[in-house]
Amino acid sequence: MKNPTALLIEDEALPRERLREGLAELWPQLQVLAEAEDGERGLALVLELRPDIVFVDIRLPGLDGLQLARRIKGLCHVVFVTAYDAHAITAFDQGAVDYLLKPLATERLRETVQRLQQRLQLPPAELTRWLQQWAPPEVQPATAIPAAPLRWLQASQGDRLHLVMVADVSHFRSDNKYTCAITAEGEFLLRLSLRELLTQLDPEQFWQIHRAVVVNLAQIARVERHLGGMDVLLKDGRTRLQVSQSFQSRFKPM
Repeated sequence: MKNPTALLIEDEALPRERLREGLAELWPQLQVLAEAEDGERGLALVLELRPDIVFVDIRLPGLDGLQLARRIKGLCHVVFVTAYDAHAITAFDQGAVDYLLKPLATERLRETVQRLQQRLQLPPAELTRWLQQWAPPEVQPATAIPAAPLRWLQASQGDRLHLVMVADVSHFRSDNKYTCAITAEGEFLLRLSLRELLTQLDPEQFWQIHRAVVVNLAQIARVERHLGGMDVLLKDGRTRLQVSQSFQSRFKPM
């Protein structure tokens, strides 16, 4: 029997690399035929190479993962990759659909590999009904994934990419069109503006306190008022952040 084959369709380099390495370790017989960074290229590769399995991120530029799954139904087994949990994952668990949650957990990947090894003996699952329940095309676009706050960030430090857990960030600081994420491990550069980032953060956990600063409330030790205004002091014992006048009202009930 020939070795099983797969495609990886993921637009972020680091998660794609981790998935590739995890599969190589847990399923060395699996042959990864190719990788794609967008849905259109991924679809072309599926039709050309006819893999047994496709690992596809839901959020992709252009043709997204759900749209791609509609196009390739019945051609191969599909594993969705998602950064969303909570009710989104409940929806996955209610269907015969495999998923992987980012950042990738080895045990979860091991479970998925074991299920796939069994399912390869059967035809690919019929996803049409599940896809209609998840994102009916006549009601909402396939890109309308339930919004959920970011749990991790892909960031750079020098010439190296890192996965940074959002909960580990004490504050974000704007640096022109980029944003610095500050953690106990150092500063990491995000290729997002502070405005773009704010729309993806949990508003109950991260507050903007200045035009160029967003702070993690869990990292605040105390708030100090003085004649010049207001500052927050972080739990690291050394970081003091100015609260601009337009944001000071948020702290007044405290």
